[in-house]
Amino acid sequence: MPTVDYPIIPETITVHLGPPGSQAQNVTVPFVDYVKNVASSEIYPTWPEEALRANIYAIVTFALNRVYTEWYPSRGYNFDITNSTQFDQAFVPDREVFENISYIVDDIFNDYVVRQGNIQPLFTAFCNGTTSTCQGLSQWGTVSLAEQGRTPYEILQNYYGNDIGIVENAPVGFTEESYPGVPLRVGSAGNNVRIIQVQLNRIGRNYPAIPDIPAENGIFTLETEAAVRKFQEIFNLPITGEVDKSTWYSIKRYYTGVKKLSELAAEGITLEEASLPFGEEVSEGMSGVPVRTVQYYLSVISYFNGSLEPVPISGYFDSGTVAAVERFQSFYGLPVTGIVDNATWNEISRVYIETVAALPEGYQGSDAKLYPGYFLTVGMRSSDVTDLQTYLSRIADDITAIPKIPVTGFFGEQTENAVSEFQRLYGIPVSGAVGPVTWSQIAKEYDALQNNI
Repeated sequence: MPTVDYPIIPETITVHLGPPGSQAQNVTVPFVDYVKNVASSEIYPTWPEEALRANIYAIVTFALNRVYTEWYPSRGYNFDITNSTQFDQAFVPDREVFENISYIVDDIFNDYVVRQGNIQPLFTAFCNGTTSTCQGLSQWGTVSLAEQGRTPYEILQNYYGNDIGIVENAPVGFTEESYPGVPLRVGSAGNNVRIIQVQLNRIGRNYPAIPDIPAENGIFTLETEAAVRKFQEIFNLPITGEVDKSTWYSIKRYYTGVKKLSELAAEGITLEEASLPFGEEVSEGMSGVPVRTVQYYLSVISYFNGSLEPVPISGYFDSGTVAAVERFQSFYGLPVTGIVDNATWNEISRVYIETVAALPEGYQGSDAKLYPGYFLTVGMRSSDVTDLQTYLSRIADDITAIPKIPVTGFFGEQTENAVSEFQRLYGIPVSGAVGPVTWSQIAKEYDALQNNI
């Protein structure tokens, strides 16, 4: 089953103490303390508890919308939100907070408002309702509604519509910038690629010159590259076809814009859009392709680095794999958890690619080369495709169910069919694309035939 990119409650939030473009100071505070401060600055502790809770729901959700959409980082700023009420909500450094407000915030700081069927925190716009009015919640208006006996949820429905819901007890965790830290390019694969594909396809509905990406499968194909290039051309970015940090945040910014995620009338992000093809963590007890991928990479890296722990490619995340991951994390200065999270995977991938690139030409002798570090898909032309076709052609001599293909260096339909049949025979999910698990199994079978094993 795919995972879903649900929002989490940040442990901390960075506040700019002034309007966005000012030279004001940034302060980073615990998220729960931020909400208590804003609530104590925006509303009165003498209001009915139902009104206080409705307002605090709005304050929490507004802040989470800013964090989730990376509204300010996607525009080049190094903070999450400002304390300017012209743009965001009031925050007064070092102010005292009210006891009853503090109690309520502790109870609901990890609850937030959504539009039913969507996952992103709603842009819960609000104003005081006296000196300023808006389409969203009226702070003073909540008092009247509470006095009429309305519940906090009913008060919120009055302003944001009957189709809202409350996400309760959302997980709290460390949030970091969404950019994966390394550019995405043809052959890259993972959840970050899937995110870019979904966002580009949605932007393309407003900018039809951006070509459609047929498969939002998390593999950076030539179609994905074409869409990236056209996006870069339209929005005056260097046309590289790669998603670097600048392109990543530009895509995120325009995606937020076309979806109106930071507006009350947001189009919203559905569960389907937020689904991710790859698990976000690989840990002890798990099995399957993600585990085999991690084990393959670590086995190659450890072969050339004696300080690391070798690991067999079993497809099961056992105690030996935990030890290998922990040794890798310790050697490369990562938190030693034994769990392959995004940061650990990015580092494993980086080290693997650098290791393979540093090997001398012909080091493998007559055996198959190591996985080149990127997915091979239809439309590619390279020496790695030539090698793949050579291996598959030799295997086809022995296994007649695999169609014999010409060695041309071009990954066309014939190669895709041969790959798919190989995957089907060896119990690998059939995609027709060649990632580390498929490559390593092809290499294993080729080497066995070459060495008469």
